[in-house]
Amino acid sequence: MNVDSLLDMALTARFHAYAPYSKFKVGCAILLKNGQFVTGCNIENKSYGLSICAERNAVFKLISMGYTKNDVEAVCVVGDLKEPIMPCGACREVLMELLSPDTKIILSNLERNYIELNLNDLLPYAFKINEEL
Repeated sequence: MNVDSLLDMALTARFHAYAPYSKFKVGCAILLKNGQFVTGCNIENKSYGLSICAERNAVFKLISMGYTKNDVEAVCVVGDLKEPIMPCGACREVLMELLSPDTKIILSNLERNYIELNLNDLLPYAFKINEEL
């Protein structure tokens, strides 16, 4: 896996974010095992609850395109912070449900300082109601 390419894709996705209220743009790129990427960005709305984070945008797009967790190699999220960005709780739960717990997660800032972990590290006590799903 080429982390630089994944970061490039997440940074490009961030460019498309619609964040007129928070001014906080986030990009997400999902690397598939076939080498393709699926991207997403945050999109805000005046009614804040109707906004969507970059991570959920990308994962929902992934699923709607017919891919599954078995197709995913890694996920990268980029935001403008001093430290690498951390997904919100809602995004962590969505990632955990729709991707494999051992999926590689790369969290970065705009300077490309990143940490690499997996979903189990990111959400060790995920909400679980039906294990056979």
